[in-house]
Amino acid sequence: MIAGSLKTCLFAAAAVLFASQAMAQACPGNFKVDGVPMVTGITYRSWDLVKGKAPAAVLKNLAAAVSAEGFAGIRVDKATSSVVAIQETSGSGRPQHLRVTARKSGPATRVDAAFVVQAGQVAPEAYVRDALCRVIAGGRG
Repeated sequence: MIAGSLKTCLFAAAAVLFASQAMAQACPGNFKVDGVPMVTGITYRSWDLVKGKAPAAVLKNLAAAVSAEGFAGIRVDKATSSVVAIQETSGSGRPQHLRVTARKSGPATRVDAAFVVQAGQVAPEAYVRDALCRVIAGGRG
């Protein structure tokens, strides 16, 4: 009887641990890519939660993080709680766009970041993932 209860308890604990990890993936685990390289524009996106900070405070930190990544034309839009910026590194004169938002999500602030490159352009996926996650982490201050 005790062995059965112990198995049930261990199973329940494992299920709770797995569920909490799945719900609280870090930025790299939330990274997604949409589009067809060289054919359509490509959108690289990720998100993470910043606990214990209001969206307004996170937004200010995000603007500084975007600047640190070398983006230009940085605009902070408090009405939409977003930071938008451009980057032109290809020499083509066709900029890539970044949009980062900070919105209340329960006791935390959810930060979403999307980096869009135009059709005919590509960016190294691992580098973009790391850069987006650095920006998102910058929201923590």
